[in-house]
Amino acid sequence: MMGLPAGWVTGVDISRNEQLKALGNGVVPQQAAYAMSLLHPVALGVSA
Repeated sequence: MMGLPAGWVTGVDISRNEQLKALGNGVVPQQAAYAMSLLHPVALGVSA
């Protein structure tokens, strides 16, 4: 659902509560990639 591979948090030996906490504190990979694509040129001083 969040764009993560199957077993990302369920394939490790942590409780259900810890799994939900890990997902809840995360950033959806697609959002992070989009943000980086916008911010990277700005950080380098290149106009997009």
